[in-house]
Amino acid sequence: MEDHLGAADVQPLPLVAQKSAQKSQAAYGVKQDVPARLRKILSLADFEAAARGFLPRPLYGYISGAAEDELSLAANRSAFERLKFRPKVLVDVARRSQATTIFGHTYASPFGIAPVGISAISAYRGDIALAQAAQGEQIPAIMSGTSLIPMETVRAAAPGTWFQAYLPGDAARRDALIERVQAAGFATLVVTVDIPVWANRENNVRTGFSLPLRPSLRLAMDGLARPRWLCGTFLRTLVQHGMPHFENSFATRGAPMLSASAIRDTTGRDHLSWEDIARIRERWSGNLVIKGILHVDDARRAASIGADGIIVSNHGGRQLDGAVEPLQVLPEICAAVGDDLVVMMDSGVRRGADVLKALALGARFVFVGRPFMYAAAVGGEAGVRHAIGLLRDEVDRNMAMLGARSVEEVTRDVLA
Repeated sequence: MEDHLGAADVQPLPLVAQKSAQKSQAAYGVKQDVPARLRKILSLADFEAAARGFLPRPLYGYISGAAEDELSLAANRSAFERLKFRPKVLVDVARRSQATTIFGHTYASPFGIAPVGISAISAYRGDIALAQAAQGEQIPAIMSGTSLIPMETVRAAAPGTWFQAYLPGDAARRDALIERVQAAGFATLVVTVDIPVWANRENNVRTGFSLPLRPSLRLAMDGLARPRWLCGTFLRTLVQHGMPHFENSFATRGAPMLSASAIRDTTGRDHLSWEDIARIRERWSGNLVIKGILHVDDARRAASIGADGIIVSNHGGRQLDGAVEPLQVLPEICAAVGDDLVVMMDSGVRRGADVLKALALGARFVFVGRPFMYAAAVGGEAGVRHAIGLLRDEVDRNMAMLGARSVEEVTRDVLA
């Protein structure tokens, strides 16, 4: 596995551009380097369908579901569907490239893997599978603070990984967590700020999901109904690594993933403020990204305290149901902060066309969560790499048909 590109290594990626052009010129068909079991999966949506039949009901429900009536979940998709392209023709796009540089790193594509919690119970060694696939395909992956593998292990397996934190309510615990992340060698810290309290996720109750999972006859039956997951992910993890724990919420190990009595400590987040973020900025020497921004005033505040980037996000519809879709507020946020911040976004991205629509409205980068988690569950690292390839090919084809030779040419002008 090659090391992640560093600031001193930033350079154009002609090989990526050449491969991209070669793929688009090839005849339609399944790529031969894709594992046979994955060749019928032709889109990110296909991964979701496959994961529905692989994961136990509680885990699939946790990944796929959102808050309350899931209005924001649906609106995130509708926002992309409302936008239409206005292509330019007869443009020489033979040497097009989707390479994108942010924070001094050049990535092969303008998208990355968003943080998804408890990945290592949905896919075998899921956090590592996601991170290594991303590094192999030269895109960033953000490791979740609710992950089940120690951050140090994942950082060693994929040095270019970013780390996402849910801030503890206690200042001493916050400081200790930031020190641990820095000691582990992460260059980019993503602080999620849209979760002062737990959301009302009724779907979790209906499917029998909880954190930690509570042993019950229903849970056992759900596991037995998915023997491939039971043997290939859960039992394999228990035998080779023991019971998964929440490893990265604090500087110390947290509760086990499966327990009749353990309780995760998530209290005190409702009193967090911008002063706490400013304190982190003082202590954190790497890139600082604030995730969960939907208001122009918050974007300006992030810039004023010295954040390096923001992720415009409604948490994939998993927090405040009815929150505005990120795509709608993206243009005004980009206009408000200009070049003071690297503006990124997530929530609802499912196609290469969605990536390009977000870029056209001002985003520098886009993150995708659920589909890559489905891919990891179904196919491990190979599944995630296949999913990345599918999305990358869609971006490439659509750039060609839009008449765009680089991501810098994907501007508001490509939209009707």
